[in-house]
Amino acid sequence: MYSYVTMERRIRRDHPARKIRELVDRALQGMDTSLDAMYATSGRPSIAPERLLRAQLLMILYSIRSERQLMEQLDYNLLFRWFVGLEMDDVVWDVTVFTKNRERLIAGEASQQLLVAVLGDARKLDLLSEEHFTVDGTLMQAWASAQSFKAKKDPPPPGAGSGKDGELLLRDKVESTTDADARLYKKATADKAIPSYQGHALMENRNGLIVAAEASLSSNAAERHVGLEMLDRVIGSKWKRLDKNITLGGDASYQDEQFIQGLRERKVAPHIHEYVKGNLDKNCLTKRERNDKRRAISHHKRKLIEKSFGWGKFNQSLRQVKLRGLHRVDWYYRLAMTAYNLTRMSRLIPVPAVTI
Repeated sequence: MYSYVTMERRIRRDHPARKIRELVDRALQGMDTSLDAMYATSGRPSIAPERLLRAQLLMILYSIRSERQLMEQLDYNLLFRWFVGLEMDDVVWDVTVFTKNRERLIAGEASQQLLVAVLGDARKLDLLSEEHFTVDGTLMQAWASAQSFKAKKDPPPPGAGSGKDGELLLRDKVESTTDADARLYKKATADKAIPSYQGHALMENRNGLIVAAEASLSSNAAERHVGLEMLDRVIGSKWKRLDKNITLGGDASYQDEQFIQGLRERKVAPHIHEYVKGNLDKNCLTKRERNDKRRAISHHKRKLIEKSFGWGKFNQSLRQVKLRGLHRVDWYYRLAMTAYNLTRMSRLIPVPAVTI
């Protein structure tokens, strides 16, 4: 039996995956040198890093629960085979080989490189704002249970904890036996503490694209600390020479004296939401900052960043990450934010349809 219909022709011309695949291919072209270094030099046959990245993006875009289910889908789903780059007769990878090959992508920080490459494409097409940003964070449930937390064998002595003035906190006393980096944490007083990580994102305000992403250990100060780090990565060393044209929006959790002062030192206008009841003593904006006419625009745009978290948690895999360890969770979180950017850019960038 012979088929004269190519796999390329089986994917309809207006399928959304076509635009995303084109954007991914553009980004991967700029990563050739770093991807070449990720090939295995010994052991079982290596999987091409480009195909690994496309397969990982498929898991996020189509809410595939596990690598085993992905391999099953790749065995018979022609759309998935086409997206990854497999021909109809190619043998699907063994799930253990796929997982071991993924470790090289994590070690090579491939998700961060892909995020930068995708943003480079968006910058060429003038889709990014270079002056107006929004920062926010979200809680991600870790792949560990609350029952796995046991008392540490060697807790720090009194006065050497991670709290204020060396206070011993819960994280100093207990540790998960399955994921040592996960922490019991809750964002609201009425919530239940869960094993978790925190995901942070810096968004540009023009089209709501994520320009920086990072996962961290869960803590009260993590959002503000990582927020400044991401801002420095985006605006770079130029900030000392800039006027106050750059703005940063955020919710009331960023209303902290040290964080606001950090923005002032970087000549960034703080468009941080203020407390209107309770915790009024934490409000530290000056009258001039409070009356900035651009604040209303920043507060309106701030809602866009919630879409990235909602997209990642509703049907995707950020509600509970299935990787253990901060380094792996951070890698996966950046990849998820890259996938979110690709879905938005596929609607913003006119990618020509492939002629069939």
